[in-house]
Amino acid sequence: MSIRVGQAGLGEWGKNLARNFADLADLAWLSDPAEGKDVEFQGRYPHASWASTFDEMLEDATLDAVVIATPVPSHYDLAKRALEAGKHVFVEKPPAMKGNEIDALVSLAAERDLVLMPGHLLLYHPAVVKLKELVDDGELGEVLCVYGNRQNLGRIRPYENALWSLGVHDLSVILYLLDEDPTEAIALGRDFLQPGVEDVVFCYLRFPSGRIAHMHLSWLDPHKMRKMTVVGSEKMAVFDDMELDRKVTVYEKAPWKPVNTYGEWQTRTGDIHIPKIATDEPLRLECRHFLSLVEGDGDRARVARDGARVVRALDMLTTSLNGG
Repeated sequence: MSIRVGQAGLGEWGKNLARNFADLADLAWLSDPAEGKDVEFQGRYPHASWASTFDEMLEDATLDAVVIATPVPSHYDLAKRALEAGKHVFVEKPPAMKGNEIDALVSLAAERDLVLMPGHLLLYHPAVVKLKELVDDGELGEVLCVYGNRQNLGRIRPYENALWSLGVHDLSVILYLLDEDPTEAIALGRDFLQPGVEDVVFCYLRFPSGRIAHMHLSWLDPHKMRKMTVVGSEKMAVFDDMELDRKVTVYEKAPWKPVNTYGEWQTRTGDIHIPKIATDEPLRLECRHFLSLVEGDGDRARVARDGARVVRALDMLTTSLNGG
């Protein structure tokens, strides 16, 4: 029997989620308070019922799971209510805006044996999966540092700053690659366009292993960049999501100290390798993973813990950004 899914939020990203869940599951309920959404989406998905409120959707005892694609400040409250109603939850990133809130959601999901899966799309990108393989297999040697660039001119959001709007993407990848929590988190930024909403943010993270990471986040920049660089002791790798065919490039470049010198460091340069990357749609892979977790496959606790790790790091960076 197909999994019955209800979705709250049908904005620019929500409509993509609805498209995928309509193909992969039984999209039974839809909801969005914006004017005209009911006419638009009931026309697209005539078999789905329209909920005038979120609670109306939750009252359906036959509903298995809820997808939350509403504005970020509402994520925690809606996810909590859905879990309390006994529904599995897929919630867009970030699922909460404070460390204690995400910890409460993770505990609630564990107590009720429910899926709590944050929508960290990049973790399902085949290029990021390849980057993880390179790190875990030791292909790059010892990982020394990771840095991300996520910049563009716009889209400027009034209710979340560049850290929470853009940083959540790169932070999820950094923590996925390194698999450890930061012990130090520093963020500096400025609110040039809207008071209290930082448009440009620079972040520094230090980890127990001694590895470090950096993020440059901005929607006030002449270049559109979606790039992640991993520097290893033997090789270096770059994930560039703006490239059509060259998503991941591995450089045989590293510092090298010849034994016959007097302590001088030289650089070693070798081949450049471009691994073949699958072209599967990351969102389709992500939605399938959520449904497989609902069916009992995979590690439910892990996806919830990984989501919590990202929120806690964001919380640390926010404290620093606010001068704490």
